[in-house]
Amino acid sequence: MRHAESPFAQGDVRTSTLPVPAALRSFSLAPRHLSLLSYLLLDGPMTVNELAARLRIAPTTASLLVGDLNRQGILERREDERDRRRRIIAITADQHAAIASWLAPGAAAWRKALAPLTPEQRTLFVDTLLAYEAAVGGGESSEGDSDEG
Repeated sequence: MRHAESPFAQGDVRTSTLPVPAALRSFSLAPRHLSLLSYLLLDGPMTVNELAARLRIAPTTASLLVGDLNRQGILERREDERDRRRRIIAITADQHAAIASWLAPGAAAWRKALAPLTPEQRTLFVDTLLAYEAAVGGGESSEGDSDEG
């Protein structure tokens, strides 16, 4: 599933209330780490800038989150073989199974729920969720807001 098809990564309530697996309890994982880990789990390794765009945060904020998880041994930074100036961020092999067992059930549920929709319908659904989230959070949606109803 790509970015426009991964609404759970924006904060799946059910996943965020699941207890952290025993293998991950010794780490300092906060709710803010869930989305980042979800994107890496589902979409695979990517750059900090790509993570920032998906999370809709500044690259410096994404870099701080990645640095925190890297120091804890959850994420690794490796050189991009196509462009040695770039660093690719990935979940470490040692932690991948524990993170997958924790976050994959939510991903599977979203995939099943969204499977009958066309790509355009999935995009509309995700955009609607994001607009709702922005409205509830006091932010503005990317489209024009309307108080008419």
